[in-house]
Amino acid sequence: MSQLFPILEKKNYYDKFHEECGVFGIYSIHKIDTFSLIQFGLFALQHRGQEACGFSVLRDGFILSHKSEGLVLDSFRKISNSECYHGNAVIGHTRYSTEGGQSQKNIQPFFGEDIYGKSIISIVHNGNLINAKTIRKNLESKGIRFISSDSDSEVILRLIQKYLSESENNLKIAIQKTTFDIQGAYSVIVLMDNKIAAFRDPNGIRPLCYGMLNEKTYIFSSETCGIDSVGGYYVRDLFPGEIAIVDQKSIQFSLLRKKRDTKRRICSFEYIYFSRPDSFIENINVYAVREKSGEVLYEQHPVVADVVIGVPDSGVPAAIGYSKVSGIPFKPILVKNKYIGRSFILPKQEMREKMVNLKLNSILNEIRGKRIVIIDDSIVRGTTSRRLVYILRKSGAKEIHFRSASPPIIAPCYLGIDTPTQKDLISFNIDKESIAKFLDVDSLEFLSMDNLIDILGSNNYCFGCFTGNYPIHKKK
Repeated sequence: MSQLFPILEKKNYYDKFHEECGVFGIYSIHKIDTFSLIQFGLFALQHRGQEACGFSVLRDGFILSHKSEGLVLDSFRKISNSECYHGNAVIGHTRYSTEGGQSQKNIQPFFGEDIYGKSIISIVHNGNLINAKTIRKNLESKGIRFISSDSDSEVILRLIQKYLSESENNLKIAIQKTTFDIQGAYSVIVLMDNKIAAFRDPNGIRPLCYGMLNEKTYIFSSETCGIDSVGGYYVRDLFPGEIAIVDQKSIQFSLLRKKRDTKRRICSFEYIYFSRPDSFIENINVYAVREKSGEVLYEQHPVVADVVIGVPDSGVPAAIGYSKVSGIPFKPILVKNKYIGRSFILPKQEMREKMVNLKLNSILNEIRGKRIVIIDDSIVRGTTSRRLVYILRKSGAKEIHFRSASPPIIAPCYLGIDTPTQKDLISFNIDKESIAKFLDVDSLEFLSMDNLIDILGSNNYCFGCFTGNYPIHKKK
């Protein structure tokens, strides 16, 4: 590799941001098939995390939990006594490690027990706290024990337990006091022996929506696709700083902070990459955002070419939008092996780069001698993009023009996404012309920040990975 790019040789990393986690919950006044419903919901959210999954069921006043490493369907297939997990409420979590690493002890849900060993509370959490270590140290000094070695999600649980004991088991007060202590991104669902609660941080950084299966069954999900998967209907997203509590009598909504202390700043990367294209996030269709990004990319940087291709799967809607406006035909030339997940693990960088050949292959007759526009959702380190360009060059492409459906990524995220350090981000280290040279493309362009804001309709989002400015600043 050229000495121009020494920084890219130092680490063995995947060349994509990794999803955070997905949370899902259902509460009904009647006993329902919670085992099947949580399986469907977590399977629909598996794109948000593939390392592990788990769930807690409320059955006859008891909370029963199951946790396992691996994909959702593989985990559920191992459960032989599924009828034991039929109850009137369930919460679940599908996981990719952010804070806390890959230990089995960090698999959610986390649950708390009474003095007799009975589970009395369970939680699932999507996000990342920036002051978890400080809070944990304070709680441990007061004699509060932790099961997990370092999970910030368990910090939320232990705080809620602490405040429950101090407020005569008032869940709303306990959660409200907890949110005054914690800082960061969090969408949380809590299960107790007679109710379920869901709440978001004051900036609404991670998504969380609410729906109904019927008039007596309530659903909470990271994305609307989770609600769709069980045959429910979407009602709305929870507001930043809002809590919903459901029991046998009703559902109650309230703000945990004064309205002036809440501000909508949902992660913009939810629309660019993380969320499923069929989901609505904050009532905005993810697919429509991605397709519009492709349309604007052509208007921003037109090029003469023979064919447009999208990197499966998240680059395809933008490629379709680019084709629609430019008149350049879109063709699904890149064929994806659907049996390779995002979490495929290989020990060496050389093998990781060759994985692109295993994951994606090209239809040679559609490439040879053609001028190609290739569109991906983003460029992180650039190593996967470089390998993909190599495959296309080898297949006989005449010209290759690379387009990113997001602005250059110059900063890491510490609010619930597993990202490289800043020195491993190619757009932080070198300019656009140098990146084009590294990728071996004839031209390279990124969606501008102004156009991304126009597509989303406002600047009320977290754009930290593009600007280095975050709704919450990490303390050093």
